[in-house]
Amino acid sequence: MPRTAPRGGPQTRVKIAEAASPLFAERGFDDVTVAEIARAAGVSSVTVFKHFPRKEDLFFDRTIDAEELLRDAVRGRAEGVAAVDALRDALLAIADARAPLSGLAHGSPGFYRTVAESPALQARALEIAASLQAQLAAELAADARFEGDAVLLAAFLLQGYASVMVGTAKRLLAADLQTGPDGFAIATERETETIAADHRARIEALFAAIVEGVPARG
Repeated sequence: MPRTAPRGGPQTRVKIAEAASPLFAERGFDDVTVAEIARAAGVSSVTVFKHFPRKEDLFFDRTIDAEELLRDAVRGRAEGVAAVDALRDALLAIADARAPLSGLAHGSPGFYRTVAESPALQARALEIAASLQAQLAAELAADARFEGDAVLLAAFLLQGYASVMVGTAKRLLAADLQTGPDGFAIATERETETIAADHRARIEALFAAIVEGVPARG
């Protein structure tokens, strides 16, 4: 996202999000007001709400990135590449890069802990997941190259990926944590590598189950 746009554009959105992050890390989500975030960002509360209609969206400020990731994976895949394979590769790529969306970035334990302590954030996370699922289903249904059941694939993928993320969150929160320069808790490098490898393996297992099916007999 560019950070050189005029006031009121993407630059302002980024500035507001960056002002909110340390406040949430230090005091938790529920104890920080929009007015305090606006003051820290040097803008008005009205400007904050223009970019983030709900306070929860200030915390989940990368929702747009998630929407773009799924959309670009479907629309931008090469000829002959199945949508499910493109989606798998996109999720594996952000995991390998330890991108914020992957849940493996250095501040992820603090992020997960803040969510765990806030019923409002938990509720909003469920809403965002449902919205992403609906958007992916619509994207697949509109894709002339996709011949499967768009609704089912989107449900299997988003619900399954949510399960992977919850498992990763629990492992990161159970790890020995240190405090990073931004105030968020971080896991040690060795623990992070182990958890990241398991996270990646579970993504691959998820897509294998979607493509090949889950064994009915064990």
